[in-house]
Amino acid sequence: MTQVLDELIELLDVKPVETNAFVGQSQDLGFRNVFGGQVLGQATMAASKTVDNRFVHSLHGYFLRPGLVSEPISYEVDLIRTGKSFSTRRVLAKQGGRAIFNLSISFHGEELGFEHQSEKPAVPGPEGLPSELDLARQVKDKIPEAVREKFTCDRPIEVRVIDPVDPFKPHKRPAKKYSWIRAIHKVPDDPMIHLALLAYASDFGLATASLLPHGITWLSPKMQVASLDHGMWFHRPFRIDDWLLYEKESPSAAGGRGFNRGSIFSQDGSLVASVAQESLIRHHP
Repeated sequence: MTQVLDELIELLDVKPVETNAFVGQSQDLGFRNVFGGQVLGQATMAASKTVDNRFVHSLHGYFLRPGLVSEPISYEVDLIRTGKSFSTRRVLAKQGGRAIFNLSISFHGEELGFEHQSEKPAVPGPEGLPSELDLARQVKDKIPEAVREKFTCDRPIEVRVIDPVDPFKPHKRPAKKYSWIRAIHKVPDDPMIHLALLAYASDFGLATASLLPHGITWLSPKMQVASLDHGMWFHRPFRIDDWLLYEKESPSAAGGRGFNRGSIFSQDGSLVASVAQESLIRHHP
């Protein structure tokens, strides 16, 4: 089981092919197209390989075209600026010569300053909660056969949802949900690996927050759900192999798009990262 996390770390660690150019393999998670978190994590790792002694504080990406799970992805890094305190990079991800994702990312050195943060929500801890994998295996026979194996195999990031939605019998509810996330075993101490894994995991379930008030899920008939963009801000150090609380909410949906945002807290209450994403939530009558 632990092998799947090692394989994910290897997947995100893109390989250099020439100066400021890298290549990453693709992963089939059963979504038909490449999972957005994979491209986000790989692009982040590609940019980090062009920066010394600074860490990501913010990133903003746009998903331009669906990626194919059957092909590798090339990442071209543009060294926009390296200043005294900040380093800015732009990453263009391509398949078959066509752009599928564009990332702007900024790095910052350690610095002392004022501090405040939102309070961690008062919700149940991860102990005793079933994982998403456990829940999927309980309804295995209802999952479409084409993706059944992908949705019920071992996963590198464990997700335990508080008050989960039944994907086959959804009901209308407020546009807010909570889950605990953690890598399934210890991760190397390199902070960039932890950051790339959190970027990868941050895309799981975020788009579906905007579906909650409408009593539908991404498995509902004739629904098309896809990430359009993704932004993250990293506030404080964290470890992805410790439990993190992921609070997700959707303040708006309109025009076939849902806006979602998230806050990620450590168990001790530190706000370690914030997330914002707009998603396509298109119903085809």
